[in-house]
Amino acid sequence: MSQAILEDITKDQLKDDRATFKVGDGVKVHLKVQEGSKTRIQIFAGIIICRKGTGVGETFTVRRIASGVGVEKVFPVHSPSIDKVEIDRESVTMRARMYYLRDRIGKAANQVKEKRLVDAR
Repeated sequence: MSQAILEDITKDQLKDDRATFKVGDGVKVHLKVQEGSKTRIQIFAGIIICRKGTGVGETFTVRRIASGVGVEKVFPVHSPSIDKVEIDRESVTMRARMYYLRDRIGKAANQVKEKRLVDAR
């Protein structure tokens, strides 16, 4: 019974436009950053390696290579500090979690099967 009450309270905080991306997609996450009295947008681009949770507590992890070092950030899907999630490239994955990318070095760290759009001719 408490689960139903929790879902009822948090349903207005859910963002509908953020459910389109999946594990393996290359994304650009546009974050709102507050610096003093000013707000700016900072972009974190990378590959989604996992998606966890449900409802308001749902999160996704984005991994990128910065100066030869792997950097991972965990973002709440329904966070108000995320302006938008832009999909760069779609991929076809065979796994729900892509933790094996952590062991890869160089170009191989970004290689995921990409979805090819087929012309309907």
